[in-house]
Amino acid sequence: MKILAFDTSNQPLSVALLEEGNIVSEMTLTVKKNHSISLMPTIDFLVAQAGWRPSDLERIVVAQGPGSYTGLRVAVATAKTLAYSLGIDLVGLSSLQALCDIEASGLVIPLIDSRRQNVYVGFYEDGKLVSPERHASLVEVLDFAKTYPEVIFVGEAGKFRQEIEAALPQAKIIETLPSAGLLGSLGQSLPAVDIHAFVPNYLKRVEAEANWLKTHQENNSDDYIKRV
Repeated sequence: MKILAFDTSNQPLSVALLEEGNIVSEMTLTVKKNHSISLMPTIDFLVAQAGWRPSDLERIVVAQGPGSYTGLRVAVATAKTLAYSLGIDLVGLSSLQALCDIEASGLVIPLIDSRRQNVYVGFYEDGKLVSPERHASLVEVLDFAKTYPEVIFVGEAGKFRQEIEAALPQAKIIETLPSAGLLGSLGQSLPAVDIHAFVPNYLKRVEAEANWLKTHQENNSDDYIKRV
């Protein structure tokens, strides 16, 4: 199976091509560019370098969230358009899981900065989620991590090094970038989703919605969407 996988959920952009579970090519960009401009040229470049054609692709695997609202919309819109136009499978996976491309024992905690000492966070052990991914304060995350004897923080953990080392001096901190290769590997055998119903997994309300709900009663989400 030929797979295209990509992640634009945060500042780094990661794109990979896989065939029969093996990474054919992978590119990760960390420059501050608009992903809506750089994503398709990167995909085109890798496909051309691999000697593939778009019609060769059989599955799209995309980081569905959480992360940057704009980045997630770019990723999901691109993935849905490609999957629909090519008539191929679409699979969504966690942006946090894409940060866990390390060999480690113990509790692996991927972090994405959500500002104001809040983070998007997951809790993985042996590659499996042991507690639901969530949007939480860093204090909550550190309190949870204290219940485990061996902890490794990954992703954007370096931004919180001082707080982590103060609360958990024995914890390891390994800054990692998203791996589209890992996404493609994890998503190769998962069931495909409904393309039309596929949406980003934000894990928290967008700021405009949260502000609106401060002064309006939350009754029906469909009605809210119509009002907006």
